[in-house]
Amino acid sequence: MTNTAPPSQRSGARAEAKAFWHSIKGYPVRVFLICLLGLTIMNLDHSLFAFVLTEIMEEFNWSIIERGWYIAITFVIAGVIVSQLGVLADHLGRKAIIFWSALVAPLFVVALVWAPNTLILLFFRTLGFGTAAVQSPVNSTVVIEETPPLYRGLTSGILQIGYPLGFFIASLIVPFIYVSFGWRYIFLLPLVGLPYAWLVWKFLREPPAWQSAKAKRDKDGTTINTLALFQKKYRYKTIVLFGGVFLQVFAYGATLMLTAYFREARGWEAREAIQIVGLSYGIGALGYILAAIVGEFVIRRRDTIVLWCWAGALAFYVMLWWVEEYWATAVIFSIMTFFFYGSTAVIFTFLAENFPAEIRATAVSFSGSFAVNLGIALGPLALSYMINYSGWIWAFTVCGVLPLFLAGIVFLWVKPVPRETLQ
Repeated sequence: MTNTAPPSQRSGARAEAKAFWHSIKGYPVRVFLICLLGLTIMNLDHSLFAFVLTEIMEEFNWSIIERGWYIAITFVIAGVIVSQLGVLADHLGRKAIIFWSALVAPLFVVALVWAPNTLILLFFRTLGFGTAAVQSPVNSTVVIEETPPLYRGLTSGILQIGYPLGFFIASLIVPFIYVSFGWRYIFLLPLVGLPYAWLVWKFLREPPAWQSAKAKRDKDGTTINTLALFQKKYRYKTIVLFGGVFLQVFAYGATLMLTAYFREARGWEAREAIQIVGLSYGIGALGYILAAIVGEFVIRRRDTIVLWCWAGALAFYVMLWWVEEYWATAVIFSIMTFFFYGSTAVIFTFLAENFPAEIRATAVSFSGSFAVNLGIALGPLALSYMINYSGWIWAFTVCGVLPLFLAGIVFLWVKPVPRETLQ
């Protein structure tokens, strides 16, 4: 097929691509790849627990309601951990927090192999996720601060594909370990990611934006804490953005139970359920990339978030109520993750744009990651109660489709930020 675009259009596209590459080549590309690897490893580790919730429930004799409560408790405590580590990232530096997260978090996850009872299991799960999940706000902040203003929305948006990539890669490996050795040994996988800590220490620097903010803070004698977000100049954005993120991730938290749903409600085998979830995440990664491109070059980031949330909610509804066959479910599930999960590519960038450098990691950790952890905590808990009350499909409709639609409405309450104003 020949290229029918006018020569001037083709040359303009080439010039734009060349300008993009010249703007990000060198250290910005290195930062992007290191941070993307970190998010991918983090989410691979996170996915392991979700993939074997049925086995964990059976071994430790949990009811569906107890399972919901245990998931909620771990995520709420982990959310507090993340929010405070985010404050430390503004005080001590981005690199230091990423390094210690990469070094310590995998060890807590590996400890799940030998957890003898519910208390020990939840203890290590909470510490493992809490210390790993801080990479989400901090890695995103680093990429935003190290990328030239014109393209930082694109790079920080594409960075979020680490979420689906982690789940997708895990779905390729977990079934083999599960069938060959049993569910507990999948928690040895995080050992493979330990060398990532060395990459961070060797090749990452503290962003100049953070260094300038720290120097100014030291000179003025000011301190940063979570309460600073509730000053008059930040309060409205802090609360509204927290609400939008919470609703979007409340719906996402409910979807962590989809593997269990496919197995317990539709009667699929473990391999089938894990593979369909992993496949949809892999395809859904494209939604992250397209959302980042659309939010950077086509429409405003806020409007991209709204569009992606509403399209994802519609696909989620169709998957629940209209399809049952394996491959039809796989197709609609992939469309759902394309939009629903893809909105995350724009949300964190939009959130970071609303706060200055000296308080950015704190803001992204609170209105972003703390809201994320609360949403992930309460979504499965509410779903568990709804399953007992009305069954799986209505439970997902109320706890997944509805809050995702409402999230789009809430994000409309925040004005877009001119990208050139970001420090």
